Amino acid sequence: MVFALIKERKSPPDRRVVLSPEMCKEVVQTFPDVEIIVESSDIRVFPDQQYRDAGFEVTEDVSRADVMLGVKEVPIDALIANRKYFFFSHTIKKQPYNRKLLKAILEKKIELYDHETIVKRNGARLIGFGRYAGLVGTYNGFRALGLRDGLFELPKVETLPDLRAMKHELDKIVIPQNLRVLLSGTGKVAKGAKEILDHLNISEVPDANYLTRSFTEPVYCIIDVMEYNRRTDGKAGDKLEFYNDPSGYESDFMKYAKVTDMFIAGHFYGTGAPYLFSREDARHPDFNINLVADISCDVDGPVASTLRASTISDPFYGYDPATESETAFNAHGAITVMAVDNLPCELPKDASEGFGQMFSRWVIPAFFNGDADGILHRAKITTAQGTLTERFSYLQDFVEE
Repeated sequence: MVFALIKERKSPPDRRVVLSPEMCKEVVQTFPDVEIIVESSDIRVFPDQQYRDAGFEVTEDVSRADVMLGVKEVPIDALIANRKYFFFSHTIKKQPYNRKLLKAILEKKIELYDHETIVKRNGARLIGFGRYAGLVGTYNGFRALGLRDGLFELPKVETLPDLRAMKHELDKIVIPQNLRVLLSGTGKVAKGAKEILDHLNISEVPDANYLTRSFTEPVYCIIDVMEYNRRTDGKAGDKLEFYNDPSGYESDFMKYAKVTDMFIAGHFYGTGAPYLFSREDARHPDFNINLVADISCDVDGPVASTLRASTISDPFYGYDPATESETAFNAHGAITVMAVDNLPCELPKDASEGFGQMFSRWVIPAFFNGDADGILHRAKITTAQGTLTERFSYLQDFVEE
C-alpha cells in the first residue's frame, strides 16, 4: 500500500505535515508492506531533502498512491479521484464554505477520512493538534500581557525553532505577583495550556480557594463545565446530563470573572450550551477579566469578547465592553483578546512530530489488522461509490442544498 504526504495548498500557508521523516522511517520499519512517497513542497517544515536523506522518494506527481495524507483542506482542483484522503475537511458541522469541497469529494468517489473523526468507540478524539494550540495560545496570552503592560517582550512563536526554544523564552520573564489566571477545559488544549502555566511556576489552586482567598503569588485555577454552569432549578448538576441536554442550565461563570485577571479559554463549547459570559456580563462593575486568550475561538459566541478570529501576523485586539466593539488591544478599559484560530501552525515542527506519533499509533495499523478497533470505519465520511457513510448521512441535505 502506497501512502503519499501531499503538499499543503491552502492559503495562508501551513507548514505542518502528517509524518516527519523520522516517523516515516518508523512506519516502514514496522509495516514492511507500506511505501511512503512525498509530494515536493517548498513550505513544509521538513525540507524535501530531509525526506530524501531518510530514503523516501520526493516527487511532483503522487497520483500512484492509494492513500493521501494532508493536514488542511485540499483544493478541489488538486483532488485525485478514486483515492483515500485524510485531512481536516471542516465539513462535519455543515460548514457552508466547504459544501462545494464535500460535493466534489463525492463526485470524484473519494473515500474521505477526517482527522477530526478519528475517534474511540466512546467518541473521544484520538489524534489532533490540541496540545499545541494550548501551548502556543497560552504563550501568546502572556506575550499580550507583557506588551500591553510594558512588563516584558516575548518574541513571536513563529520566529522560534521549536517548543524548547519557546519555553526558554518564558524562562526570561517575571510574572506579576498578583496575577490570577483562570483556565477552562480538561482536554488536550487545556493540558497544553497547563503545561505552560506549570513551566512558569504559577501555582495551581482549587476553585474553592481561588474564589475565596487572597494570594501574594501568581495562581491559576482550572474549571470544567460543572464549575461554570448550574441548573436553573437549583438542583445539583450532572455532567452527562449537561452534555446530553444543556437546556436546563445557565452560566455560573461570573463568580470566577469577579476574581480573575486573565482568562484562558481551552474548553469545548457544545451547541445549545449557555454562554460563559455575555456582553452584558462584561459591562458589569464586578467583571474583572482584562485579558482573554481564547484558544477555543468560537466567534461571537460563548466568550463575548471574541468578536473575530485574529491572525498569527496580528494576534491581538481589544474589546470595549461599553461600546461592544473592537478597539486597540492596549486601549484603556478594554479587554485584550488573543483569538488566533490556527495556533499550532506557529509551532509546525513539534506539532507535526506529535501528530505523527498519534497517527502512526492509531491509524496506520488499522490498514493492516482488518480495522480491528473500527477506527477507519468510524472515521470514514464518504465511500468509494460516491455516497455518504451511514454515520455521516446527516450531511445529505447539506450536500443537496
